Amino acid sequence: MGLLQCPLCCYSQNHQQHEKTEPHSHDHIHSESSTSSSISSQPSLPSVPSLSSQQSQTTHHKLLTTINGHSSPIFSLTLHSKFLYSGSSNSEIRRFDKDPFALQSSNNTNNLVSISHGSKSTIKSMIVVNDMLFSAHQDHKIRVWKIETTTKITATSDSTNHDQRLFKCIATLPTFNDRFSKLFSSKNYVEVRRHKKCTWVNHVDAVSSLAISKDGFFLYSASWDRTFKIWRVSDFKCLESVKNAHEDAINAIVVSSDGIVYTGSADKKIKIWKKKNHEGACDRSILVWEKIDNNVENCSELGQGPMNLVGALRGHTKAILCLVAMDNLVCSGSADNSVRIWKRGIDEKSYSCLAVLQGHRKPVKCLAMIDDSKRGKNGGDDDD
Repeated sequence: MGLLQCPLCCYSQNHQQHEKTEPHSHDHIHSESSTSSSISSQPSLPSVPSLSSQQSQTTHHKLLTTINGHSSPIFSLTLHSKFLYSGSSNSEIRRFDKDPFALQSSNNTNNLVSISHGSKSTIKSMIVVNDMLFSAHQDHKIRVWKIETTTKITATSDSTNHDQRLFKCIATLPTFNDRFSKLFSSKNYVEVRRHKKCTWVNHVDAVSSLAISKDGFFLYSASWDRTFKIWRVSDFKCLESVKNAHEDAINAIVVSSDGIVYTGSADKKIKIWKKKNHEGACDRSILVWEKIDNNVENCSELGQGPMNLVGALRGHTKAILCLVAMDNLVCSGSADNSVRIWKRGIDEKSYSCLAVLQGHRKPVKCLAMIDDSKRGKNGGDDDD
């Protein structure tokens, strides 16, 4: 399984109002006002000490190599096939061999594969689908790069063949056709701020995160404009936009293998989205109802109806900065310096917080998970 990337620079509220809570038992449901955009839920399980502090065995990691090449900060990483792709704040995308031994013998001087000419917008997230690379940018756009492989014969005595991969920008989302087709009907316009409207296919703030469906047919994008959108990979058409998905900027979006969408926001909530309708059910930590929230607006061209809000997971005390999902587990990293592990119930409608991992001294901005050991790997500002 490849690396599940997350943007390394996220929107976070530094001065958030302290939320008022009322004392209640874990045996009772805590409900918010009906005007809230999130659904009712119980508080998360009490925090537990870091798992590493409960174990006597210590795992040591050895630095294999250091990759150089970028002249500006790196904000995004993704693995695909034999290569590691990196995106930086000056809109450069570079490619490296993911084999550390090959990296040690390489000078890493000829690895610039693409740059957005005319735009030096920070690359917030990247994802590779077949022979295309999608990059999310600070300038509200998603760019699509075609990976074209050519064979280059070196001038050595053995005339060894090497693949040289070239990248060409083939589209910018939303496409011109998508934008033009929405111009002439008033129902295609949404209010983005006071006295200003635009068509619903446009992001109006930084695109912070990208995700892809298991079958590779749909691309999901999340933005600081509090929306997430669904795009068809085959023709880059925007199929659906969920407005006011959160009360603050969305920093992360992931899609599980069975199509459940998770979004993490600076409003300190993780929200769960799904297409099908089910009745509510609960376990001892999180109550989950599937319904369409009255404060969530959907613009859709999908035949099966709008994306439904299934539930909201609470527990982090500051902004959610990154997410990763695998099977029935979801891991979240936050500006509160912790990682939480959530487990979905058998009925797919109930969730519980299994553990709270503590130890980072600064916000956790990156998470990845491997499927062989089922252990979460995380990275924070403190270089741990």
